[in-house]
Formats: sequence, structure tokens, C-alpha cells
Amino acid sequence: MSAGDITLIMQRVERGEANAAAELLTAVYDELRKLAASKMARESAGQTLQPTALVHEVWLRLGGEQQPAWANRAHFFAAAAEGMRRILIENARRKRAVRHGGELKKVSASETGFDIAGADSDEELLLVNEALDLLAAHDARKAELVKQKYFIGLTLEEAADALGISHRTAKRDWAYAQAWLFNEVQRLRG
Repeated sequence: MSAGDITLIMQRVERGEANAAAELLTAVYDELRKLAASKMARESAGQTLQPTALVHEVWLRLGGEQQPAWANRAHFFAAAAEGMRRILIENARRKRAVRHGGELKKVSASETGFDIAGADSDEELLLVNEALDLLAAHDARKAELVKQKYFIGLTLEEAADALGISHRTAKRDWAYAQAWLFNEVQRLRG
């Protein structure tokens, strides 16, 4: 479905037409599912959240059947990217909580004789999120570009289009943001 078709459906949702929100979900579901699957593929092996659940949770957080007024497709997907980021951060924080064994340390294969501990990407995700919040205070556009690319899995060109910036500007912003976040994550690690 084209971006124009999605925008037309969004206008129908705004007018309060019956079944327009359900039609919007149908129109964007496959793309949201693909983006969620792409993001989930980069998560740790112990991740319990599934792409379908991530899409459904984002849909509900965006309003479900009571969708707000979306300016266009880019506005919707920017909100979806932020929603996915928040869900993944909340999930990582929940898993780190003491009541979920968050204070327990993973043990290496050499200490146990078998390896059950995968990469601890939850900790990395939380560090990136904290650094991203600091980047947003420093430069909101670059932080939004990172959210679009890193958290929802858009290509640099797709993220540039969603943000309404040129591809060259997005490339420069991405290079800057990567270096800035790398340094900030290193600083946060201590």
C-alpha cells in the first residue's frame, strides 16, 4: 500500500469513520511486523518478547481503535519507532529488576562446564538508551534519526525521508551520532 493510501486512511480515522482504525492497522501491520522482526533479530537469545507482541503492544500504545490525528505516514512510523524503543527499554529494565533475578551474575562456560549465558544485550540496550536521552538533550534531530534507524530498523534513507531531511544530512548526522553515542556509552560504563 502506498504512503498516499495510508495518509488517506489516517484522514478517515481523524474524521471518525467506522472501521477506519482497523483498516489502518491492516495497512501498516506487515510493515510494522517486518520492522519489529528486524529489531528482535538483534536482541539477545533470551529475549521473550516476540515481534508480533511488540507490534500489538505498539498499536495499543498508539491508541488502538482510538487513533490520534496523524499528519502522515512518517508521523505514524516515527511514533511507532518511539513506542517500540520504549517497550524494549521497559522490557530490559523489567528483566534487570531484582525480582526477576536482575542482581544475579551470568557465569561463563569455563566456570560451569556448559554455557547457558548469552550476550547481555539488555545492559547494552539500557546504556544506549541513557546515552540517547543525553543526545536528545544535545541534538534532538540526531537522536530521532538514531531511534528510527537503531530501534525500528529503518534504513538511513527511510529514516531521512521520515524526518524530512536529505539523505546526505542523514548520513552526516548518523556518523556524528554514532561517534557521540560510542563515546557516551564508554563514559557511562565508567
